[in-house]
Amino acid sequence: MAYQIEGKTIEHDEEGYITNINEWTSDLAGIIAKDEGIDMTDEHWEVVNFLRDYYNEYQIAPAVRVLVKAIKKKFGPEKGSNKYLYELFPYGPAKQACKIAGLPKPTGCV
Repeated sequence: MAYQIEGKTIEHDEEGYITNINEWTSDLAGIIAKDEGIDMTDEHWEVVNFLRDYYNEYQIAPAVRVLVKAIKKKFGPEKGSNKYLYELFPYGPAKQACKIAGLPKPTGCV
């Protein structure tokens, strides 16, 4: 199972998470988002880029509760809420956004 982009093959698992996070590009994120039925906006990119920075710092993809708290701390209460994040990523802000960000599935996500 793989994504095809610019003549390259990017391997992913059965759920669509890429197997080598170093192969992630913003173009690939667009393809994954499209597969997920999401049109990427600046708000989506804000969350995706936040997740990538978080992962680089802590070497872990945050579960949704941790993500909501961290977003609230950085961007304020109107963005740091379950409601806002689920509007952006209806299939689960942690799970879906991490997939688009090219990160492993967050711990604690079923």
